[in-house]
Amino acid sequence: MDYGLLKKYTKDFNVLFVEDDVDFRKEFSELLLDIFPNVTTAEDGLDGLDKYQEYYKNNNKYFDLVISDIKMPKLDGVELIDSIYKIKEDQIVIILSARNEFNYLLPLVNLGIHQFFTKPIDYSTFLEDIFKLSNQMYHNKSNNKKNTIAINEELEWDKDRKLLARNNETIKLTKNEHRFVETILNNNGKVCTVENLINVIWNDDFEVDADISHLKSLIYRLRKKVPDLHIKNIYGMGYIHDN
Repeated sequence: MDYGLLKKYTKDFNVLFVEDDVDFRKEFSELLLDIFPNVTTAEDGLDGLDKYQEYYKNNNKYFDLVISDIKMPKLDGVELIDSIYKIKEDQIVIILSARNEFNYLLPLVNLGIHQFFTKPIDYSTFLEDIFKLSNQMYHNKSNNKKNTIAINEELEWDKDRKLLARNNETIKLTKNEHRFVETILNNNGKVCTVENLINVIWNDDFEVDADISHLKSLIYRLRKKVPDLHIKNIYGMGYIHDN
C-alpha cells in the first residue's frame, strides 16, 4: 500500500468515529488520525447523532465517513445508522463489530452499510481496505462529471447512459451483466444482498427460477470479462464493489 497516496486521498476527509469503549476509542482514534486529518469522536449512538447533526449545522456539509460500533448505550449502531440514512441516504458508513454480533449486522446490511470490520481489528487489513475505499471516494468526489462513477483510473460507469467503459471504450455486457453492474455500482458502495440482486436481475425472466447458483455463474463470467471491477463477496450477506 502506498501510504503517501493514501494521505493524498484522505487529506480533505472529515470522519465521525462512534465508540462507547473508552480505551478502544482512544486507541483507534489515534490510528484514524494517522490516516485522516479531522476525526470527531462520540461516546455513544446518541452523542454520535448529535455530533453528526451539529457538524452539518456548523459546516453546511456532512461527514465524509462515519465509523461506528454496533452495541452502544442510548442508541445502538443499527438505530444510529438508520437515523443517519434518513438524514443523508448516501452517507458512507463503516461498522466495527465483535465476532458474536453477527445478528446485528444483518439489519445493517439491509440498511446499506458500506463495509464492516470484526474486532479485534486487523490493522493491516483495515489500512488496505481504507485505502481502496478512500481511493474510490477521492475520485468520485473530484470527478466533475456528477453522474459518472470513477471505478479506477481507466474504468468508469456512466449513470445517465448506463454504460461501463474503459478509457472511453464501451464494454459490451449481456442484459443480466448490465443489471448486476448497474445495481452494485449505483448502490454507492453498500452491500447488495443476494436476494435483492436476484430480484433485480431476473425480475422479468419468468422462464428461469433464479437462485444463488445463477448469480454466482453470472459473477464468475463478469469477473473474467472485467477483472478490475473487483466484485467482493461478503460471506452470508451479499456482494459489494470493492475497489
